Amino acid sequence: MANDLFKQPVAGLQALPPRATHPPRILVLYGSVRERSYSRLASEEAARLLQAMGAETRTFNPSGLPLPDDAPESHPKVQELRQLAEWSEGMVWCSPERHGAMTGIMKSQIDWIPLTSGAVRPTQGKTLAVMQVSGGSQSFNAVNQMRVLGRWMRMLTIPNQSSIAKAFLEFDEAGRMKPSAYYDRVVDVMEELVKFTLLTRDASSWLTDRYSERVESAEALSKRVNQKSI
Repeated sequence: MANDLFKQPVAGLQALPPRATHPPRILVLYGSVRERSYSRLASEEAARLLQAMGAETRTFNPSGLPLPDDAPESHPKVQELRQLAEWSEGMVWCSPERHGAMTGIMKSQIDWIPLTSGAVRPTQGKTLAVMQVSGGSQSFNAVNQMRVLGRWMRMLTIPNQSSIAKAFLEFDEAGRMKPSAYYDRVVDVMEELVKFTLLTRDASSWLTDRYSERVESAEALSKRVNQKSI
């Protein structure tokens, strides 16, 4: 073990910066581009709730986003998505369940967000809430998959989640979600997301500071310095 790179977490906790006072910044992603997309309607409901709870929200429209690797990273929609990911302190992912899984549209958005962008990890340490809508009975396949992706993206996925069954029955003609136990759960999830974001956003770099990466960085620095001395 590299003793000079080993840290006691208690010491880091004492050195955390003062709490930020700006509204939590939440990015909302949804997984369907249909004219009446229930994942979009659910995400819009989530955004309204987040704003009522004091958060600032931005929603990415996936229409026009190319398939991963089928366009350069300079594509305007890719750049828009990546800039929003960097701006955010937390996210909401809401996908329909299609063939027992999240949609390709949802997965493409996540795939376009890089694990690293220069020295920045756009999603590491940020909070995440997952939601899904289903055409039939309640299912959890999509939210379970998104939880795996959230972990892979090094995000703090909150414990609560929402799965709306028979979504075509849960929204009125104006696209607003009707009062129901499903709606109450969406409120619960957004409330929990805001709480977790407020608790963790200022400590993100401390929470995600890893011994293994400090060792790797030290080794990389050593190699670079040694190369210069050759």
